[in-house]
Amino acid sequence: MRAVGLITEYNPFHNGHLHHLRQSLRQSDAEVAVAVMSGHFLQRGEPALVDKWQRTAMALAAGVDVVIELPFAYACQSAPVFARGAVQCLQGVGGVAALCFGSEAGDLSALSACAGFLRQQQATLAEGTARQLRRGMHYAEARAALVARLSGSSRLTDLLRKPNNILAIEYLGALTDLAGTIRPLTIPRIGAGHHDKEAVGHIASATGIRQRLAAGQAVEAYLPVASASLLQRAQKQRLMASAELLHRQVLGQIFRGRDALRNIVQVEEGLDRRLFDAALESCDWTDLVERVKARQLTRTRVQRILCYVLNDLRPWQLRACLDDGPRYLHLLGCSDRGRRFLAASRKQRSLPLVGNFSRIYAILKRFYGPGSRALEQALTQLELDLRATRNYSLLLPGRAGGNRHRDFFAEVLRGASVES
Repeated sequence: MRAVGLITEYNPFHNGHLHHLRQSLRQSDAEVAVAVMSGHFLQRGEPALVDKWQRTAMALAAGVDVVIELPFAYACQSAPVFARGAVQCLQGVGGVAALCFGSEAGDLSALSACAGFLRQQQATLAEGTARQLRRGMHYAEARAALVARLSGSSRLTDLLRKPNNILAIEYLGALTDLAGTIRPLTIPRIGAGHHDKEAVGHIASATGIRQRLAAGQAVEAYLPVASASLLQRAQKQRLMASAELLHRQVLGQIFRGRDALRNIVQVEEGLDRRLFDAALESCDWTDLVERVKARQLTRTRVQRILCYVLNDLRPWQLRACLDDGPRYLHLLGCSDRGRRFLAASRKQRSLPLVGNFSRIYAILKRFYGPGSRALEQALTQLELDLRATRNYSLLLPGRAGGNRHRDFFAEVLRGASVES
């Protein structure tokens, strides 16, 4: 069975995602769509609007066949780390022939040329970008300016100013570095831009949809019917992540003190004081981020650091997860066709595939061997993923109760295959 990979957040699953799914299947001539989807905390350092199981249900209803969770250590990271982890997950599944991603350019040759140039100039760009960051320039701007100077090409510079292009280029770099057999494909992004607040026809960005929801405005026109229904139910049951509860939980972590903050990933000298002082005065999540943000700290980076603070992420834990890639695949949901694909590709799989976590310790021990470095890495990945689920549960105002270790009890969601 031919399979195409998708790298997603589905926050929430909207009409643009449906277009991407259908075009990916068509362009790759695939029968099966395999999505690697971020869990409860996302690339820009924000909690997901609704939990990973509800977003999986949206994806399955729209026609995605397999949904695999991107581990927390990769999901809440800069574009290169995010892309590499997601590609490694797709390789680990086995049997995925292509990766199809959206881009503003919609031109694979141009994106590949840019990825190749960045690879050739990696050391020079790293040194020059770091120097510009110390002067207060944002990362994307600094890199684009350096590429313009080194290449003399305005085309390459323009590519690096668009968020989906940036991710696309990182996917291409990861595919090259990891030297697998997955071939890249791209489709042009249609309608509203990645961060646009205004809709174009029936296409609105996920950012725009979330802002409309927060303002009490209707969003049904921009979502497939199943997504709209699931969001309406979540909103009615108060099972959407609350910015107010997020602010309170993060403050609680910050108020453990500056010594504790200095143990957190990316909390460099001086930032511990800045975080603590901002927490003393902030009135909400947005205000906290604004107070911490500085010339050399973008809003996105601040939000990621605050997510690390919330989840008590230590440098040694992150290194253990990133050194050799994801150590297991968490299967969140699959269709009938997805189940057949997973059965057929079993011998090509290089990572253990786990449904609910009721037997995960035994599975990992058997796969990697007791006392092995790989097993320790897998257990660290597991602890961080469990921690993210526990902490996310604290952000849901309407949560009725039950064990917060939901990963141990939630069954793999089942969806009927949608025929194209």
